Amino acid sequence: MHKIPVGVLGASGYVGRELCALVAGHPSLALGFATANDRRGECLQVGHQAVTFIAAEDAPLDSTPLVFSALPHGTSAEWVDRARAAGAKVVDLSADLRLTAPYGLPELLRSEIQGNVIANPGCYATAILLAIAPAIQRLRPGAAISVAAASGVTGAGNNPRRDLLFGEVTENYSAYAVGNTHRHLAEVNATVVRLGGEDVDLVFTPHLLPVARGILATVTIPVVEHLDNPHKVWADYYRGEPFIEVTAGAPSLRDVVHRNVARLSVHEAAGLRQPTLIVIAAIDNLLKGAAGQAMQNANLVLGLRETLGLPA
Repeated sequence: MHKIPVGVLGASGYVGRELCALVAGHPSLALGFATANDRRGECLQVGHQAVTFIAAEDAPLDSTPLVFSALPHGTSAEWVDRARAAGAKVVDLSADLRLTAPYGLPELLRSEIQGNVIANPGCYATAILLAIAPAIQRLRPGAAISVAAASGVTGAGNNPRRDLLFGEVTENYSAYAVGNTHRHLAEVNATVVRLGGEDVDLVFTPHLLPVARGILATVTIPVVEHLDNPHKVWADYYRGEPFIEVTAGAPSLRDVVHRNVARLSVHEAAGLRQPTLIVIAAIDNLLKGAAGQAMQNANLVLGLRETLGLPA
């Protein structure tokens, strides 16, 4: 069977390696090249395939119909332009284009995932938006949605950092980007507005978990009225979505790691004067939060079945 060659820019990071593995196991795609400037010449074993990293400057961008860019924020946009100039479609996993290019969150914006460049959502943004979306038309005007979410350390990338050393992270739990300053807030707020939630604020505090992968988000949503069966509202909203699981019990990281799924549960908060919902969202930050979602987007823009090559 003929396979479509695709390239991965920034293939040596956690997300880049995950992309290479997904491509290697994909029935319709083949890895045309994988770049890693500081590790060029090194070999990575992906399944039964040995991948040799090359420099980005040496990448044959004109030989692949689609390129994944897993390059760092601030660096990726230039290479997206280069890949486009060479004739390739691009799925960009950085934050560089999330406010300007089509936003690749299929469960919410599938009809808009078309064209030559797709901006893959951030991992936290994915969990938060999937949790909020079914409540958009029920939000209490002027209210604030509160999000406390925790991620495994792979979400910070694999560049050496003292605060991410094993001795610093293990047996510890800490907040960061305190004060509502996280990078993903801009894309979350913009997407909430696009979905109809114009008169609402979002307060987001991320935390670092002493685990390798996964995100667990607790999202508190003020709504205009009591819901008799909030679980049914979320289940109906995502009915037929292959990568969304709405469950009665609160999800955990163990339910989603190494899977391209978001697992959600919704509960009404007791003892409050105003109707309030609590949504728990769990995803694997490297799959549904990054490489897996990028593969969903690639499948869509290449005209393939959206679920192809993805672990559910």
